[in-house]
Amino acid sequence: MAEETGENKEFKFIVRIAATDIDGNKPTRYALTQIKGINFMVANAIVNYTGVNPRERIGNLPDEEIEKISKAIETINEWLPPWLKNRRKDIYTGKDLHLIGTEIDLTLREDINLLKKIRSYRGIRHERGLPVRGQRTRSNKRKGLTVGVIKKARK
Repeated sequence: MAEETGENKEFKFIVRIAATDIDGNKPTRYALTQIKGINFMVANAIVNYTGVNPRERIGNLPDEEIEKISKAIETINEWLPPWLKNRRKDIYTGKDLHLIGTEIDLTLREDINLLKKIRSYRGIRHERGLPVRGQRTRSNKRKGLTVGVIKKARK
């Protein structure tokens, strides 16, 4: 019966791709979005590039197709169009990159440390824990107790 429906005999409840555990019950195009750095559009591009059925549950895919997906993710900078990448004109290399997983966290921390090091306005705002992108600080972004609210004393 399993051969007739085209399903794989062993269903994988957890599939590991790009150092991320993915729920095997989700369709492939939605399951890939669980990987940090892959949104719906990039997941569609990966599925189209590899030729995998986007509606098939990722737990039903054979190991060869999962391997094709992970190879495509590893070489994503070579074939993904530049307008779909998540890091345009990298500061150090000048190239368009697409970062995935822990690379995103590391480069974000690196960029913030560079802003602090060169003492830019944004870097100083990061250091002081204040909003960086021009939000107001009078009514929002406060720490500690709420200002202006006084509880009535019980008698």
